[in-house]
Amino acid sequence: MKHWISSFALVWATTGVCAEPPVQNSNLNAVLFYQLLLGELSVQTGEPAAGFSLLLDAARKTKNEALFQRATDLALQSRSGEAALQATKSWKSSLPESQEANRYTLQILLALNRVEEAGRALKASLTELPLKEQSAAIGSVPRVFNRVQDRNLAAKVVEQALSSAIQNPETAATAWTTIGRMKRDAGEIQPAAEAARAGHAANRKAPGPIMLALSLLSYVPAEVQPMITQYMAGDAMPDLRLGYARTLIDMSEMQLSLAQLQQLTKQHPEFAPGWLFLGLLQIDLSQPALAEQSLKQYIALAGQTPDPDLSGGLSEAYLALSQIAQKQSQWSQADEWLAKIPPSADPLKVASRRAALLAQQGRKADGLKLLEDVRVNSPQEAKLKALAVSQWLKEDKQISAAFATIEKALAQFPADPELQSEMAMLCEKLGRYEQMESLLRGLMKLKPNDPHAFNALGYSLADRKIRLDEARELILKAIQLAPRDPFIQDSLGWLEYRVGNNQDALRILEAAFKERPDAEIAAHLGEVHWVMGNKEKASTIWREGLMLKSDNETLLETLKQFNFKP
Repeated sequence: MKHWISSFALVWATTGVCAEPPVQNSNLNAVLFYQLLLGELSVQTGEPAAGFSLLLDAARKTKNEALFQRATDLALQSRSGEAALQATKSWKSSLPESQEANRYTLQILLALNRVEEAGRALKASLTELPLKEQSAAIGSVPRVFNRVQDRNLAAKVVEQALSSAIQNPETAATAWTTIGRMKRDAGEIQPAAEAARAGHAANRKAPGPIMLALSLLSYVPAEVQPMITQYMAGDAMPDLRLGYARTLIDMSEMQLSLAQLQQLTKQHPEFAPGWLFLGLLQIDLSQPALAEQSLKQYIALAGQTPDPDLSGGLSEAYLALSQIAQKQSQWSQADEWLAKIPPSADPLKVASRRAALLAQQGRKADGLKLLEDVRVNSPQEAKLKALAVSQWLKEDKQISAAFATIEKALAQFPADPELQSEMAMLCEKLGRYEQMESLLRGLMKLKPNDPHAFNALGYSLADRKIRLDEARELILKAIQLAPRDPFIQDSLGWLEYRVGNNQDALRILEAAFKERPDAEIAAHLGEVHWVMGNKEKASTIWREGLMLKSDNETLLETLKQFNFKP
């Protein structure tokens, strides 16, 4: 009975019955009081339809918004969409300025899959809003329409509903951004890019069109890059420049991302996340001294504010600093950085770093036990733990043990693509090429827009000097999906070397190594120089590769093959 008592309290408060002096007369007479009582009792005794009718009638008589909302909620709880729609129409008729009635009507129409009606309701409700509130409402539209299964229809309907908003300078940028988001989610990439450009033209300072353009950059770079470049040429919002840098990293444009992060930290030195991502990228680009400076700057800035969002960044910063110290064999310093990691940090990440540190100090058994003892609380954590253990075992050249770990995990999660990819790589190391190929081809079907399976199989064929035409086809497909990925470029360069096109191989590998200094790319580039008679150049590159990762298996095998003594 508590529910209907609280409902009456709400009604009385809104009609004046419970108001403090001066006393106002209520329009809740004895008949209406007992009508409400009977309506709520009907709900409590399992007759929601009767309760709905009584409450809706009372709402019409009192024109009370709380009662209209209660009646509508009852219809929804009874899974009667038509009755709920009837209630909202009465609600809107009685209280024409009610925005809550508009919101309920829109959501009910979408739940009933009456998408075109929902579009008309959206357009009408937007025109009733004050101009200063329209942009926020327009920005929330994609989330409201997210439940519609026919994405293309939803995009079309929303575009029609916003036909007036795109004509108004105050709302045009937001409206075009919303249209673009809807089209992007429907797979209409080219129209989405056109919407982004239209939104940017409407307001060159608006962040929405730029955010939309960044989400499209990897698909249609020629369409959206000019507007992004124009925006970034000025003093861009820090979050947007950071987003651009992260997008470039995802596209393997490391040097361009580095330039953006350097500009970000110069223009906004107080923006802590910029220093964190700069430091992490500098580690990836083998710039440990610069990375250490950037990460320490992030820690200093993060320590000046109690912002909880920065705690995860602190964990990443301390883990990265520990990694830098470990590579320099500064064991105690590495331990000190790990000890500073907040208690809320991911225990698996911390354990992985500690395990690597112990292994490098010759305490391999302790490191492995540390990883194996990490508790997991979900299937996702169990999968990540299996991958972490496998990675550790691979680093220790225990390939069979890593294989057994992933095999056990796949028995629990047979369709997981990350586990399948890891198993494929282990199969190659164990010479189980048929199983590797089967796994990779399965991944190609499962994720046709992911370049990594195409690249992995293409590289494996090229490395073994078999089916080289097929290898080229696979690698070119990977390049089509990720044109600037230096590791895929490395595969192409290695293929050219395998078929005897040494000059092409040299050009491709040099560009890949410049973009991403890496020990394995150094192994390949050095070998091409060596066989072409450039032994001095090869020696320099191989030594640089050893500085990057002295235990890289491919590099060490290459040095052994050519009897090279660093």
